[in-house]
Amino acid sequence: MSAHTHSGQATTHHFDGVNPGVHAITQEMIAVRHQIHANPELSLQEHATSELVAKLLTQWGYEIHRGLAGTGVVGTLKIGEGTRRVGIRADMDALPIHEETGLEYASRNPGVMHACGHDGHTAILLTAARHLAQTREFNGTLHLIFQPAEERDCGADIMVKAGLFEMFPCDMVFALHNMPGARVGSFGFLSGCFMASSDTVHITVRGTGGHGANPHRANDTVVAASHIVLALQTIVSRNVDPRDTAIITVGAIHGGEAPNVIPGEVKLTLSVRAFDPAVRDQLQRRIPEVAQGQAAALQCTADVDYRLGCPATINDDAATRFARDVAVEWLGPECLIDGMRPVTGSEDFSFMLEAVPGSYFIVGNGVGDTHATGGCMVHNPGYDFNDEVLPIAASYWVRLVERYLRPTTS
Repeated sequence: MSAHTHSGQATTHHFDGVNPGVHAITQEMIAVRHQIHANPELSLQEHATSELVAKLLTQWGYEIHRGLAGTGVVGTLKIGEGTRRVGIRADMDALPIHEETGLEYASRNPGVMHACGHDGHTAILLTAARHLAQTREFNGTLHLIFQPAEERDCGADIMVKAGLFEMFPCDMVFALHNMPGARVGSFGFLSGCFMASSDTVHITVRGTGGHGANPHRANDTVVAASHIVLALQTIVSRNVDPRDTAIITVGAIHGGEAPNVIPGEVKLTLSVRAFDPAVRDQLQRRIPEVAQGQAAALQCTADVDYRLGCPATINDDAATRFARDVAVEWLGPECLIDGMRPVTGSEDFSFMLEAVPGSYFIVGNGVGDTHATGGCMVHNPGYDFNDEVLPIAASYWVRLVERYLRPTTS
């Protein structure tokens, strides 16, 4: 199913199971998604997006809190006397990519685009919020968390440290992400580790520079850095249990400017990932040891700046079973993506999961390789969120909230 015509105008097709009330407002909410898409904002700069979110939630009767992580918005709706509390999170930020989709609602901000579908995630949650406020068929407290800076700066961590769950207590918290390559109407759930931790390491190798014709009078930092690059991979192959996952990627090497000059300094930048927190700790210990040892063997030094990023995204078993059951009871087991495995990407929702039990899952964005089919991969200048997913995912959020906050719950 396609959500776009070649002109960029949105079209939607009926999908069995979409909530009738959600279906009735779908076109309006797709227009909201297109408005957000056309006006993308980078991490911690989501001023217009948060203004729009707060304005709409206020119109629909939510109590609004603003300012967490600068541009974060939390909307709260309490119905009845139920004591259960559930949180749902959507991310709002865009990426520093120049859009190449050619859509009528393409980015108006050069060099910035919604290349990961956060415009869709925000519109999905707004659609569910609007319907839930109209029907009010639950008993308890709903917290809608519109988070900035997922792509950079770990906005979830900022919100949690600013007191998110002290101010808005949740018994469980949930989030979703679209997945190009998976069919529309499919869902992927996984208990335990869903996504990897992600850390960044900066290594500065220092030695004695000199003339390329007299290498014996220098301590060659390029050679030392080269040994470090190769030796780092032995951590994965010889230190980490083969049954575990560990990734050490040297993504950048900078040193020297001329072929006949041995530089006095070379800089390496690493991306380090793991599923198991114990493996993450092991990598944090071994990378400096290996880098400094290799440098010392070649009469150089290595300064290691190890910057912890997102921890692994670890789903709570009970919350994941609940989220999966909601989908299966609604669409049947055929909606599940077969063979779900952990993803080596990272997600700052992990910080929320460290604070509150919950689950992070994916929804299919479509197959194929273009924005028109939803199959173009994220972080690509040709990507666009598939509008066909909006009413399906919004209907799912409605079902999850109504089931978790059942009217009989007290």
